[in-house]
Amino acid sequence: MSTSTTPTYYSFKPLNVGRFIIWSLFALMLAVAPLVFKSSLALTMLSQIGYLAIICLSYNMLLGQGGMLSFGHAVYVGLGSFIAVHAMNLATKGAIPVPLVAIPIVGGIGGMFFAALFGFVTTRKSGTTFAMITLGIGELVASMALMFPGFFGGEGGITTNRVYGSKFFGMDFGPQIEVYYLIAVYCFICTGLMYAFTGTPLGRILNAVRDNPERVEFIGYNTQRVRYFAFIIAGFFAGIGGGLAAINFEIVNAMDSLSGLRSGGYLLFTFLGGAIFFFGPIIGAVLLVLASILLSELSKAWLLYLGLVFLFMVMYAPGGIASLIMMNLRVAKYGMLRRLWTAYLALAGTALVAVLGAAAIVEMIYHIQLNSALGPVVPFLGAKLDTTGINSWAGAIFVFLTGLGLFEVTRRQFKREWEQTQEDIERAIKRQEAL
Repeated sequence: MSTSTTPTYYSFKPLNVGRFIIWSLFALMLAVAPLVFKSSLALTMLSQIGYLAIICLSYNMLLGQGGMLSFGHAVYVGLGSFIAVHAMNLATKGAIPVPLVAIPIVGGIGGMFFAALFGFVTTRKSGTTFAMITLGIGELVASMALMFPGFFGGEGGITTNRVYGSKFFGMDFGPQIEVYYLIAVYCFICTGLMYAFTGTPLGRILNAVRDNPERVEFIGYNTQRVRYFAFIIAGFFAGIGGGLAAINFEIVNAMDSLSGLRSGGYLLFTFLGGAIFFFGPIIGAVLLVLASILLSELSKAWLLYLGLVFLFMVMYAPGGIASLIMMNLRVAKYGMLRRLWTAYLALAGTALVAVLGAAAIVEMIYHIQLNSALGPVVPFLGAKLDTTGINSWAGAIFVFLTGLGLFEVTRRQFKREWEQTQEDIERAIKRQEAL
């Protein structure tokens, strides 16, 4: 009897050096950031950016990858926070053996549970109907918070203490720097897992459901089931972000964490960062912290400025900041970015003049409405504006109109140069294809 053996061949995919470098730089940035920005305020901001990046990425799993516009994502973040804070209190009493490093996982399981519960209803519809259902469930859960004070803690919320149990590699997570590194580790791992999800069969078919649900149904997939599974996974990562927030602040308040305003914030900043690119929500998380901490301290009109930025981004850059970065990287790839530097500087300079004039007008109006008892003088960027004098108003209006007019002139010139650059890039691509 003769036996024939077939040779075994092994194939290996080439190492993606660029991807390895990017992820290494991301990990290095997370590790080095608190060593560069050493103040307590900077450390607090970095911690918030860490868990908000997870939350915004989980929201983008619905919006960017699945085309599901949700107005209630804060429900799963907030409920994950409450599950986490109750688990911490039970662990402090010795009722459950859960170390602090595992609390975010507990929050993730809580978020996943409620996403499976509510998602069974919401994902039966898509489009506008889905958005309205998520809005209704979000308001329902937020209004129920005062009905169950034992779980939600009433208006005061639930407090906890993150320092309990034995130390983890010598850390008790009392100092903020130790909490930051815990958040950073979860941020890196969760970001990697959510990026890996984009390449899975479920992630790919989720993109197809977003782009052409009818065709997906035609080839035999249940689009509702695809949306439902993605909704559950997004709820899991949202709960992890909520658990990290509970550890960071040691208090969870229903009126803040479950409100529609919080869901709207996740939507707004995920869009500003760039929902069509994976790294866009990370940019959005940075912007969210900068706006809520720094911008809110600089001006009482910060929500007005934020709304105007959102309006202009929708009109002129619907792909968010990430799309602007990728478009310019494409130009730089073909060595044509240097021809746009002059136009960019002109745009930035004229826009800055217009923004300064508009901001002066807004600050004076807000001062008259809210702080008139403090006197007529408004401090503005080292200068003093007199709301009762014609010179301040006339000067602010003149600066605004001048900047706006110059910006429009430079914008038209930039548009012509940009279109010419894109045509040159297309010709370069065609020449490469011909070769």
